[in-house]
Amino acid sequence: MDLLGTASLLMTVTALFAYVNYRFIRLPITIGVMVISLVFSLFLVLLSKAGLTFGMEYTEKLLSGVDFDATLMEGMLSFLLFAGALHINLNELLDKQWVVGILASVGVITSTFIVGISSYFIFGWFDINLPFIYCMLFGSLIAPTDPVAVLAILKTAGASKSLETKIAGESLFNDGIAVVVFLVILGIAVGGDGAAAATPLSVAKLFFQETIGGALFGFMIGWITYRLLKTVDNYHVEVLLTLALVMGGYAAARAMHISGPIAIVVAGLLIGNHGRRFAMSDQSREHLDTFWELTDEILNAVLFMLIGLEIIILNINGNHVTAGVLMFCVVLMARFIAVGIPVSILKLRQSFHPHVITILTWGGIRGGISVALALSLPLGPERNVIVAITYVIVIMSVILQGLTIKSLVQYAAGKYPVPEHDSGPRNH
Repeated sequence: MDLLGTASLLMTVTALFAYVNYRFIRLPITIGVMVISLVFSLFLVLLSKAGLTFGMEYTEKLLSGVDFDATLMEGMLSFLLFAGALHINLNELLDKQWVVGILASVGVITSTFIVGISSYFIFGWFDINLPFIYCMLFGSLIAPTDPVAVLAILKTAGASKSLETKIAGESLFNDGIAVVVFLVILGIAVGGDGAAAATPLSVAKLFFQETIGGALFGFMIGWITYRLLKTVDNYHVEVLLTLALVMGGYAAARAMHISGPIAIVVAGLLIGNHGRRFAMSDQSREHLDTFWELTDEILNAVLFMLIGLEIIILNINGNHVTAGVLMFCVVLMARFIAVGIPVSILKLRQSFHPHVITILTWGGIRGGISVALALSLPLGPERNVIVAITYVIVIMSVILQGLTIKSLVQYAAGKYPVPEHDSGPRNH
């Protein structure tokens, strides 16, 4: 099947699943579509075991034409990140820069080590023989919270602006740190030049190139687009300019070997704040918001539908499921530690909502980015194990955390309705 045929079929299936969810299930659209996809996949598996393999074969053929890693990391991600960053208040983000920065850096590294070391022992309990370096690699790809999943859930959670800024801001930025850690460990794991290059100096250089380089490039292309937007008052042209920013900027960042996601987030923050406020009319602002909101919803639905269908082509056994369930608990524990320690230290100078650590922990949802990084690993038995267990964790995270975070936020808001003041020193 050609690219147009595959895309058409995926969109049709997504639309049908979204319709069924809206009419009969009423879950948040992304979770609902994924759950229906999972049920549909399991139904096909049962039919194939009964000898009816036509549906399974056709679905496998469809999914074999979709490179999940390339589809997300090289296609959807730039659009989803820009749409998410477009509505983040830059002043509030800068107000919480220390919290966001520490969680997006120290938090990811801490979680990587905790999950990596724990998985080495837990996998051994289930006779899953995974070398220690691959356990660390698994820790790095499961450590970052997924901005795609998090932003989709937060829209319906009713969180305060301050709390939403912390969670969303961290999720938008921490993938840059995670990718650097992932690439360094991957270089060591596969050996060769990558292992030899993994020196402190090379790691620092890679970090600077990916994150700082990406941020500077994002600011530059965002500023150029902002200046262009100021010279026109036509929403058709303005939407096209933002599309060119996202697609051209992401492609250029990848070509220069800097972080495309960070570049697009920074550009999105600039356009979403200065661009929307100073370079657009009310009509243009309304059309731009509508366009990117629809783009965000459509791509999110397709992405989560793909996550649900992927179970058909994954080699998952009982040990993988059991280990995945246990590792889900470990991932949550690692998230609690990675969030709790820095927030507890920052509490000495700032005031936080009493439930902020719990909400930040439970709001750290894993999603498509972890699956995409796992699928990008070189073929081999290690890849099969990591992909299977990553998939189990992501499914549990999206369903369990995604369906309950709204209730948790509402409980916290009801018990402590006073707005939090965490932008400055504590008043004594």
